[in-house]
Amino acid sequence: MFSIGDFARHGQVSVRMLRHYDAVGLLPPARVDPATGYRFYSAGQLARLNRIVALKELGFSLEQVGRMLEPGPRPGELRGMLALRRAELEQRLAADRARLTEVEARLRIIEKEGVMPEQDVVIKSVPAVRVARSSGVAAGFEPARISPVIQPLFEGLSDRLAQAVIAIAGPAIAYYEPADDGTVRVHACVPVNAEPGAVPDISIVDLPAHDRVATTVHHGDIGGIGAAWQELGRWVEDNGYRTAAPVREVTLEWTPDPNGWVTELQEPLAGR
Repeated sequence: MFSIGDFARHGQVSVRMLRHYDAVGLLPPARVDPATGYRFYSAGQLARLNRIVALKELGFSLEQVGRMLEPGPRPGELRGMLALRRAELEQRLAADRARLTEVEARLRIIEKEGVMPEQDVVIKSVPAVRVARSSGVAAGFEPARISPVIQPLFEGLSDRLAQAVIAIAGPAIAYYEPADDGTVRVHACVPVNAEPGAVPDISIVDLPAHDRVATTVHHGDIGGIGAAWQELGRWVEDNGYRTAAPVREVTLEWTPDPNGWVTELQEPLAGR
């Protein structure tokens, strides 16, 4: 038999929690000394303690835990519930990391307000280009909403082209079209030398040429591209232009480390 302190140490919980579990009828001690009132626990009660703690971590109330422990989930069921909870927590952590990245990017933009723009803007013409295109829908323009959509589009497009033995003939292009319902139509494109309809499951289209396009270059992770887009937008307005067509992001350099990425931002222009 263990004293309540030793049982708490073996079970990796606090003595206060063991007393609470006793008070609510979840885990009464195996024996209580009638003279001193000291609580004693058996090693066999560790199994029940483990289930109580695991179910609490799954987000269940102690009342729900009590109901679930009678007769109690089998070990396989409990492992499945823990795996589900772990997946939920990992998803939440990933979402929190994405939000933190967005906040940091937005803070960098705010810090640059009123400071001389770092972006060099060049106006040039862009020729028409034939591309293989894959499209999807994102809930908004936030990087955390765009990235999970466009990355699989590019990966799937690359795989399908490889299977069709069609070579990629230039840098990857992404462009986005807002919909009336607030969603964003996301397009992942790569230049190819192929005729439309050459491969049934691949859309091959011609992106139009533009005579005047304001361009700038962003170096680094795409998560920080917002500042470059905002500076380009200010330049367009300050110089009396307006946007004439969907803007494009052209990947000039890609490396396994996102810090090595080089992306050209292209904003087609209409009259002054």
